[in-house]
Amino acid sequence: MRTTGRRFIPPQHGAWAMLLLPYLIGVLTAGFRWPHVPLLLAWLSGYLLSYYALQAVKTRRPGRCRDQLLAYALSTTLFGATVVVACPAVLRYALVFVLLLGLNAYYAWQRRERALLNDLVSVVQSCLMVFVAATVAGVPPAEVAIPFTVVLLYFTGTVLYVKTMIRERGSIAYRRASAGYHLAAAVVAGWLSWPLGVLFGLLALRALVLPRRRLTPKQVGLLEIAACLVLGTLVLQ
Repeated sequence: MRTTGRRFIPPQHGAWAMLLLPYLIGVLTAGFRWPHVPLLLAWLSGYLLSYYALQAVKTRRPGRCRDQLLAYALSTTLFGATVVVACPAVLRYALVFVLLLGLNAYYAWQRRERALLNDLVSVVQSCLMVFVAATVAGVPPAEVAIPFTVVLLYFTGTVLYVKTMIRERGSIAYRRASAGYHLAAAVVAGWLSWPLGVLFGLLALRALVLPRRRLTPKQVGLLEIAACLVLGTLVLQ
């Protein structure tokens, strides 16, 4: 059982918050409708499908991921078709996701999937789920523009911050970029609401102070989970 789990669940623990938070904010802001259930299943299954598809592109050995590709292609098609039948308007986002996934595939082919631009592309993909969830509820995208902006601000900063803590530890350029971005994001968030300004101010302080300390990836992840919970609470107030 454990071996099967390792084969079908990728070791990308940080991705789950980025998948779930925009979805939940979109659903709770726009109002729950029954197609949100298959939407969630299609969203998670689609992420798993894309992960193994990009692994196949990167390794040039699709046969190694054949079982995962077949399983997740079937489930994504099933749940995705259910959403499309219930709400055909979601198809307006299809081309955007195809283009963004095309960029992911390019970086995977180049074996540069950890490139900053590729990470930011993934952030945009995840945050677009706010709009998709709103569309399923029959709510115009303009009405969830602020929640979308907030999660986009947060996860973009998280990409920069996490790089300063793990893969780009010691990079002065990344530290400066992260600090500068977080300070600017705090100004924007404060303009939206003072509680968000306080939160993003604390995130800016985190980006300034914590890269000087040696935290483990697990500690970094736990802090981000806590930040996600606070962010979600504030956005939904």
